[in-house]
Amino acid sequence: MSVKAANADEQLVLDFFEVLSSGDLEKLRGFYHDKSMWEPKVKGIAGAGRHVGMDIIDKFLAPVRGMFHPGDPKVHVHAMFSRDGWVCVESNSTGTTMDGKVYDNDYCWVFEISNGKIDAMREYMDSHYTAKLFGMD
Repeated sequence: MSVKAANADEQLVLDFFEVLSSGDLEKLRGFYHDKSMWEPKVKGIAGAGRHVGMDIIDKFLAPVRGMFHPGDPKVHVHAMFSRDGWVCVESNSTGTTMDGKVYDNDYCWVFEISNGKIDAMREYMDSHYTAKLFGMD
């Protein structure tokens, strides 16, 4: 990732995306606490809804990442800014699905961070693209 962190919160987010891109779901647990929340802002596709605590990994990320070749998709951060515990990121993710389709989607992320942990994250993406790619439309 060529984007450089301007502060500890931004570095936490860059570290998070590096681990997420590696596919090491167990290592991701260190970024969360029992009340952390990940909410993909989508409707009608796999992963929609609010995920809390370690369910983020066990019930959300594990099945979603299982739709891709091991270690995919990779997150590529293009821009980032932050203020008072909030970090906003523009990125895209690329990878290959288990059935060999190419995945390339644009994202915007909004993180709330305190005490070196992710309190909340909201994920915005092209859900129509995802639904079509995985036959959910």
